[in-house]
Amino acid sequence: MFNSIRKFIGRFLLKQESSIILATIIYMIFVTCINKTFISPGNLFNIFRSTGFTLITTVGMTFILITAGLDLSVGSVLALGGVVTGLAFKAGMPIPVALLAGILMGTFIGAINGAIIVKAGIPPLIVTLGMQYAARGLVSVLTQGVPIYPLPENFMKIEQTKFFGIPTVVYVSVIIAIIGHIILTRTAFGRAIYAVGGNPEAARISGINIKKVTFVIYVITSTLAALTGILMAARLGSAEAAAGTGYELTVICASIIGGTSTFGGMGSIIGATVGALFMEILTNSLTLMRISVYWQNLVVGTILVLAVMLDQYKRNLILRKSVRR
Repeated sequence: MFNSIRKFIGRFLLKQESSIILATIIYMIFVTCINKTFISPGNLFNIFRSTGFTLITTVGMTFILITAGLDLSVGSVLALGGVVTGLAFKAGMPIPVALLAGILMGTFIGAINGAIIVKAGIPPLIVTLGMQYAARGLVSVLTQGVPIYPLPENFMKIEQTKFFGIPTVVYVSVIIAIIGHIILTRTAFGRAIYAVGGNPEAARISGINIKKVTFVIYVITSTLAALTGILMAARLGSAEAAAGTGYELTVICASIIGGTSTFGGMGSIIGATVGALFMEILTNSLTLMRISVYWQNLVVGTILVLAVMLDQYKRNLILRKSVRR
């Protein structure tokens, strides 16, 4: 019995996601000792709901980071997806058409990002940073800074309806995470993603179409960001021009602290899921402890830097071991 438990713990600690899982559990215990409200059903419900909104795009961001890429435009695309859907409703379009319009806008933005990156060879950081401002500017032009409301009640029910007490966004995010996990672990496309990030030259020699893989993952990520914006509009009952501000930092942090390497070739959806949960637990707990929002930004930024430093340390450790062999 003792040996079985010890072997299980040993296998668990060897897993890539073990660090963030342990950190999340320890932090939850710490916060609960300070404020019992943290583990109340109502608060846990809010945490899972918020995690759903973060996780949907984190799946796509994990794909991009594994290929050593980056997408800084997801926050602006989130807002644009919600705004386009809201404007479609104002134009009298039925719910399915309005939803499709918002999602396709995200797909279109992702296609532009991917095309410029693979065709012009411009670094993803520059391309997506430019798109971040362009998409946010388009949102401002379309809304003039004024929220789009009211939205149809049947549309709001999409997110506000609960099944077994759990909101729709949680189910959607879990389904997307499962699909993302299957893609990365069970498909040739998933292996191609790891190959592109791990060793692009070897991937090219083995016949992998690097440009196609890169293009597709940017399309997927922007589409997921737009879907998140639509669900957020359904939750709020309005399409907000300021929606998604700072969202890209949260998504990137969730993926990185979940074990995805900024250098590419390493990462998992399981780790990213726990990372998204940790980010929402962190934000929620700091609010419960009445920590100023300014300090919250400082904490999130510090965690991101520490996560990248840990990633660099692990990478150097792996390189040393491979050299010794």
